[in-house]
Amino acid sequence: MFTKGIHKRIRIVLLGILIIFLTIVLKVFYIEVIEYKKLNTLASNLWSRNLPIEADRGKIFTVDGEVVAGNLTTTSLVFIPNQIKNKDLVASKISEILGVDKSLIEEHLYKSSMMERVHPEGRRLSYEVADKIESLNFDGVYLLKESKRYYPHDEMLSHILGYVGIDNQGLSGLELEYDKYLTGEYGSIQYFSDAKGNNLERNSVYVEPEDGLDIYLTVNYDIQSSIERELDNIVTKYSPEGAWAIAMDPNNGEILGMSSRPNFNPNNYQDYDTETINRNMAIWASYEPGSTFKILTLSAAINEGKVDLINDTFYDGGSVNVDGARIKCWKAGGHGAQTFLEVVQNSCNPGFVELGRRLGKETLFDYIDKFGYGKKTGIDLNGEASGILFNLSKVGPVELATTSFGQGVSVTALQQVTAVSAAINGGTLYRPHIVKRIVEHETGQIIEEVEPKVVRENIVTEETSEMVRMTLESVVSLGTGRNAYIDGYRVGGKTGTAQKVNNGAYMQGNYIVSFIGFLPANDPKIVVYLAIDNPKGITQYGGTVSAPIVKNIMEDAIIALDIEKQDGGTEKKYQWYDKKYYMVEDVVGLTKKEATSVLKKFTVEYTGSGDKVISQSPEAGNRIAEGEAVRIYLG
Repeated sequence: MFTKGIHKRIRIVLLGILIIFLTIVLKVFYIEVIEYKKLNTLASNLWSRNLPIEADRGKIFTVDGEVVAGNLTTTSLVFIPNQIKNKDLVASKISEILGVDKSLIEEHLYKSSMMERVHPEGRRLSYEVADKIESLNFDGVYLLKESKRYYPHDEMLSHILGYVGIDNQGLSGLELEYDKYLTGEYGSIQYFSDAKGNNLERNSVYVEPEDGLDIYLTVNYDIQSSIERELDNIVTKYSPEGAWAIAMDPNNGEILGMSSRPNFNPNNYQDYDTETINRNMAIWASYEPGSTFKILTLSAAINEGKVDLINDTFYDGGSVNVDGARIKCWKAGGHGAQTFLEVVQNSCNPGFVELGRRLGKETLFDYIDKFGYGKKTGIDLNGEASGILFNLSKVGPVELATTSFGQGVSVTALQQVTAVSAAINGGTLYRPHIVKRIVEHETGQIIEEVEPKVVRENIVTEETSEMVRMTLESVVSLGTGRNAYIDGYRVGGKTGTAQKVNNGAYMQGNYIVSFIGFLPANDPKIVVYLAIDNPKGITQYGGTVSAPIVKNIMEDAIIALDIEKQDGGTEKKYQWYDKKYYMVEDVVGLTKKEATSVLKKFTVEYTGSGDKVISQSPEAGNRIAEGEAVRIYLG
């Protein structure tokens, strides 16, 4: 019995030893196989250090491939304090090269951190400065690649693009709105050190940074260049308080160009105040639109069957009395008897008061809502305003009357462009957007394609839209918009002259003058809106100031978008001061004397000898302005 007890105890002890042994084996297996990666990483982190390498921010392109936001490669200075043996010498030499006080460098050198980025003194260093530091060969002093945002066209698209901070983070504009796409992933140089930070003699590991995604805009470079040029000319010529312009494709909401003044250079954003940087006037400024708003009243009246533009007549005696308030026409004495088509051509306020009366406040304000006024358009930019409308319950006869011709309501330029686009494109309101696609930099793979977004359909019928286009074409050919007429092309548009308000009262001699134009009038490809805040040294009318500038932009857009000439449309009714256009006749085969007689409306320039015309430029059939040159080649 005693022996059996001993054997049993031995077996229990052996079993315990076996269990312990198996537990140890399983634990070792778990550590070596299952937990290896995790524990190896933890161990590695104890003696490995990372020097960060900044990725390039994604580039921004126009739709036609022009870089408007790129990158420059610079360097930044980093210290590993424990590796620096003579800190006093390093502080003296580095401060001398950077041109800063020695104490600023010492603050970094004597910190107890494992790695110290010299900020801001050692950020975005030029190659010249970096070479001087590198030539010192100090232990613990590192120069790392750093990417600096660069805008090659300076002020162009400044409010659209925005700018980035010193750490390449987007702070405004598209740089902020699309920061998560544009920002890349940091890489690093991994080196190994002991607990005190002393460098161990082991090979370093390079982890390549991953660049951000590229963005392509809807903006056309040539149209944008035209807008920028014209706004600069406006500032030089008229010294306004502000100016802004938008070009948009009315058939999908794509922004073809946008800019405003004052603007800034995002390469040197620190030199500007926050108001200048943050106020994109084309989407932020909220103001009374004036007569460009009449397009909405016109569209509603036609769509509701409240007016026959050709047959209905209206007598304008110079003013109209509404509930005791006298509302004047811009023309002293009025326009007299006119059709409602002429009411639009003449931009006659009393005539539009009548259209507003026929519609009634509920119907007019319903269309105002449908066309997108009083709320943000939803464009992919920050800083957009929503405008201000009358509360319908507080709209009386006077408020209805003034709203009908664009007074007493507050809108943005972007709202005007999107609403007018809906009026002329068949009745579809699109959400405007400025980003076309997001693309992977290396492969060109499209990560995201921005499709047109329909906000509302059938605001007006196709028939109404066609009538609106015809009417606005006649405004340019026969009415107040004649300064936007382009010979050989069908242009529609509307002028606007809005008196500014200050502390609830209208200011004397201080207006926002505007013009909105589109072409071709029979099949619009582009809408251009321009507003100028208080231009100096000129009579402030949208038709005389803004219309010819929009014409210049549209002429550039004709080339940029390859828009062909159109037949038909409303022929311009010339005034004595207008530039007249004539067709060039075919004079090939005629004598020099005969050709001169045929081309008497032009300046004729001869090249070659002989008496017979063998060729001409421009060729027969082209229309040019009276007095322009026709070159004749004799032989």
